Amino acid sequence: MIVVLAKDATIHDKEVIHIYLKDRGFTVRDQHFGDDEIIGAFGKGVIDKKELVLLPGVERVASTSKPYELASRETKSEDTIVSLGPVKIGGSRISVIAGPCAVESREQIMETAAVIRESGAVMLRGGAFKPRTSPYAFQGLGMKGLEYLKEAGVTYGMPIVSEVVSPELADAMNDLTDMFQIGARNMQNFELLKKVGSLGKAVLLKRGPSATIEEWLLSAEYLLASGTKDVVLCERGIRTFETYTRNTLDISAIPVVKKLSHLPVIVDPSHAVGIRAKVSPAALAAIAAGADGLTVEVHPHPDAALSDGPQSLYPDQFEKLMRDVEALSPVVGKELLRTPRPSVSLTEHSGETASSENDSITDAAGYSGDSGAFAEQAIIRSFGEDMPRLSLPSFPSIFDAVLDGTVRFGMIPVENSLTGSIHENYDLFIRYPDIVIVGEIKLRIVHCLIADEKADINSIKIIRSHPQGFAQCKEFLDAHPDWQLESVNSTSSAVVSIVRDGAVKVAAIASEAAAKIHGLAVLKTGIETNPLNYTRFVIISRLNESGKAALPPNLSSEKMNKASFIFSVHDEPGALFECLKVLSERGINLSKLESRPIPGQPWRYMFYADVGISNDDTVFEESLEALKKKCDDFRLLGIYHAAM
Repeated sequence: MIVVLAKDATIHDKEVIHIYLKDRGFTVRDQHFGDDEIIGAFGKGVIDKKELVLLPGVERVASTSKPYELASRETKSEDTIVSLGPVKIGGSRISVIAGPCAVESREQIMETAAVIRESGAVMLRGGAFKPRTSPYAFQGLGMKGLEYLKEAGVTYGMPIVSEVVSPELADAMNDLTDMFQIGARNMQNFELLKKVGSLGKAVLLKRGPSATIEEWLLSAEYLLASGTKDVVLCERGIRTFETYTRNTLDISAIPVVKKLSHLPVIVDPSHAVGIRAKVSPAALAAIAAGADGLTVEVHPHPDAALSDGPQSLYPDQFEKLMRDVEALSPVVGKELLRTPRPSVSLTEHSGETASSENDSITDAAGYSGDSGAFAEQAIIRSFGEDMPRLSLPSFPSIFDAVLDGTVRFGMIPVENSLTGSIHENYDLFIRYPDIVIVGEIKLRIVHCLIADEKADINSIKIIRSHPQGFAQCKEFLDAHPDWQLESVNSTSSAVVSIVRDGAVKVAAIASEAAAKIHGLAVLKTGIETNPLNYTRFVIISRLNESGKAALPPNLSSEKMNKASFIFSVHDEPGALFECLKVLSERGINLSKLESRPIPGQPWRYMFYADVGISNDDTVFEESLEALKKKCDDFRLLGIYHAAM
């Protein structure tokens, strides 16, 4: 049972509640759980909850139908996000932990950290104390190995996670590790769980090879009840009659646990299958099933590894897996987490990190629409849930807010995979020469029919949405010709209008997130004409006096491999061909070319172009200089990291 204290509860109030619970047979423990201060009551005591809730300082009493109260979603409905510095596990991001089974030497762990960081891992794993089946197998380097692991993590800007195997070692390891791992063999070592939990540090809890889901969650309960609030569950395969793979990866456990518990769930495909060639398919299956991340064994020389070599990926295999995860993430409504690397160097084109910008600019991102808009979801995917967000009434107002420093970044949709370019926003770049593109994200758009809880699909008379929403759901709307369509500024605004008007015969086309935020019902999900419905958003920022723009922190160290620019050509035969020839001759890949009328100059056109940048930046710079000589007018809109 959980007693949630009121914000104004006094020390005396808490003492009275303690006495009340202890007198009735409970063991009590004070804790902080998210923003709430709580008193956990454990044991077989008996109370009248109606009497308890009337005590001064009690906001509510939470009890669940599950024996794991703190871990239960009945106690906490929203997802827990575990934070380790810039790394967030849970929510809208896919976080990848990687490293060797064991730290074998300083050189080995430094080499591994370098290659996994380059491929996109955000945390470093490695065993310093290794519980092995055979007493003659390599048991790890002990504290020296942990020191090497910590040094590699600091050098490459990654928090570290390492397994703790006994309560006696927990205190010694506490200052050197960012996250404790409880291995599968120790999942029900309750004294270890209580000790590690009492240290208050984040814990990665692996499922035991023969543990049920309830037993796994009860082990998490031990950690939470002992003091930590940050527990990440790790599915790593269970023991079955099948012997082809090392274990049997229980993919079904992922959605089951995410429904039962608010704790993030990641998957260890390496220990699940034990066969190098099967690790990547199992990892992708885990992401498709809803996992919040992966922990993968990677070794620079697996054939020479002192432990688990056959299941460790080569660096090039891990790099390919990360590309595949990045491509798959938007399909399941998530984004691969990337974090800033240490000692980021600034380049002329990429600008500077957000923290080095003028302090007068608000660290926030602006978007058009109300809370729940797809653009707000794009901000969360790009910056994380903690990023301050400002709702603005229109696309021009986003440009204005970025220009005057109201926000540091803006999120602008520019293209949809079904309906094409959003010309209004392309044209805004002509009007705002001090605004540039500093990043992009491709978001899968799943449209829902949303209405008041009292409504049903047969009672609907009016549909509200942004014109893009109507266009993307054309086939669904064509099947209901009697519906009247009303355009609004954004899909989320359509949802807000239903709440504001109390309308029961009006439905909106918008995101499921918007429905949840504003308390409406989803009548039908996935009404877009084609499920391969993606919108490309660009992140915009303002050039400062030195001609640089702030970069999103998670992109500050990424390779800038894409550029956008606008240009016009002389009014003569072959003028456009000559410009494109400049790019072709230098091997520059043109991925998009579109013409738009130049305001105030009838029958003259400006061309928008997106191009890829090769590894040789010099070639690209030379191409731009040559192109400018062929153009009547030219402006670079931005050089940035392309989304998958």
